Amino acid sequence: MLILVGLGGIKYLQAQEESPTYCNPMNLDYGFCPIPNFYDHGKHRTTADPVIIPIHGNYYLFSTNQKGYWVSPDLLSWRFITQSFLQARHQTYDDLCAPAVMAKGDTLLVIGSSYSLDFTLWMSTSPETGQWQILIDSFPYAAWDPCWFRDDDGRIFIYHGSSNVFPIYGVELDSHNLRTLGEPTPLLSLNDSIHGWERFGENNDNTFLRPFIEGAWMTKYNGKYYLQYGAPGTEFSGYADGVYQADNPLGPFEYQSFNPFSYKPGGFARGAGHGATFCDFHGQWWHISTIAIGVKNNFERRLGLWPAYFDNEGILYANTSFGDFPHYIDGRFTGWMLLNYNKPVLASSWFTAYPPDFAVDEDIRTYWSAQSADSTEWLMTDLGEVCQIFALQVNYADQDATVIGKVDSLYHSYLIEGSIDSKSWFAIVDKRSNRQDVPHDYTPLKSPVMARFVRIRNVHMASGKFALSGFRIFGHAQKPLPAMVEDFVALRGASEPRNAWLKWKTSDDASGYIIRFGVSPDKLYGSIMVWGRNEYWFNAMDADRDYYFSISAFNEAGVGEPSEVVKLAVP
Repeated sequence: MLILVGLGGIKYLQAQEESPTYCNPMNLDYGFCPIPNFYDHGKHRTTADPVIIPIHGNYYLFSTNQKGYWVSPDLLSWRFITQSFLQARHQTYDDLCAPAVMAKGDTLLVIGSSYSLDFTLWMSTSPETGQWQILIDSFPYAAWDPCWFRDDDGRIFIYHGSSNVFPIYGVELDSHNLRTLGEPTPLLSLNDSIHGWERFGENNDNTFLRPFIEGAWMTKYNGKYYLQYGAPGTEFSGYADGVYQADNPLGPFEYQSFNPFSYKPGGFARGAGHGATFCDFHGQWWHISTIAIGVKNNFERRLGLWPAYFDNEGILYANTSFGDFPHYIDGRFTGWMLLNYNKPVLASSWFTAYPPDFAVDEDIRTYWSAQSADSTEWLMTDLGEVCQIFALQVNYADQDATVIGKVDSLYHSYLIEGSIDSKSWFAIVDKRSNRQDVPHDYTPLKSPVMARFVRIRNVHMASGKFALSGFRIFGHAQKPLPAMVEDFVALRGASEPRNAWLKWKTSDDASGYIIRFGVSPDKLYGSIMVWGRNEYWFNAMDADRDYYFSISAFNEAGVGEPSEVVKLAVP
């Protein structure tokens, strides 16, 4: 146990040796968009619609348009295995979209989304080696955003749907030949007239287009069936996953009292929709889902991993609080805070509309770009005071990238240095010899270091100019924790009970705020991160439920005490 004595008294920091850590977005060698007309505004990395299946002592991660999949022994280090799951007759630029994956005994089954009856179902008993064979050449059932589910008794079901017109469907399959047993059953649809979070738009306030329901996923826990779905659109910060419960795999299903159960509209990496829930080899539940960027194309996206839980009433929820800050791999928050939000920055150069400030504004959608990818390019951030640094994250942006599809030869190399006085420098992270593709490279330090100035020097870019959407420094500053937020007010009107206006007195000692919410005062499972403001429009309520809110201020030293819980009753 480390003890750090600062102006705020004694703060106890857990030693890093206790458990490995990770930080969202997931640091995967994402492929570049392969679809013509989708990269007209710039070539870019993207994937979405993830599934993780634990089998054979490994975790297997599949997602959209990667021409392969990742394997990991620990959810921390991922190795990509190249494998095309499309046959020549499909004549397409991309690969599997929103793949369905299922473990059946010691066999892994994979198929992609399709509107036709000629898609291939693949199987492997050794996916760690990349050895696959065809199980069914032309699968006799077409489904978009499919999800396979194998029940405890061996019965197999498929759930699917991606539409702003049609619902999520489910149908049982013969466990021997995988043909459908009966007609597909409509299981659930959006009800955005009641569920505010299901409304279309960046702020759940656009009515020109009906919202989309998609991304079905089934989990069974303690005899209950949890049918999950994504809404309202993959390009929005409020992209989220909801869940219905039932006693049978085909329902009838009842809307869970707390929804959306996976939701992250604020912070650096936003969005937590169209995902999959799984239990790791140590008994911890997780939800992996899609993070929205949507700058160069609406479908520019990344992946995030959130710890998930079932409470004593069987309520499923994913904890996304500080979800893009470092966490231990057992799901606990490290308490390491962001040290350089909106702090002063200097750079070697600045390309057109991409200034250095965008590298520290905690928005993955904005970025700084240098004028070149030369080894002379650098960015420096001033933390304002000497701080204890525990970890760093380098998030690259795709400025003037030239790549399409999956390219194995890409890599990033760089050097991160620290200084007390900006004159004498020492190495913090030396990856000048790195030959891996690390677009969201997260490095926890073996031992914390003290520094005020932190500088990253480019050595080699994977593609395009040296550009960063987030140069993020995590640790602790020696200053008091922020005080409890004062005058926290929540307003809800009868004319629109799905919306609330949250406002509070600005805390001069805070850099940001965490708003927690729920439908019970002792179960505030939802959270929203707000930087540099003292109000928030929350448009994600169910019109027919009471809501409860609390707010905490945070700064570079840690998180302050939460406010009293505020109730917003149904008008």
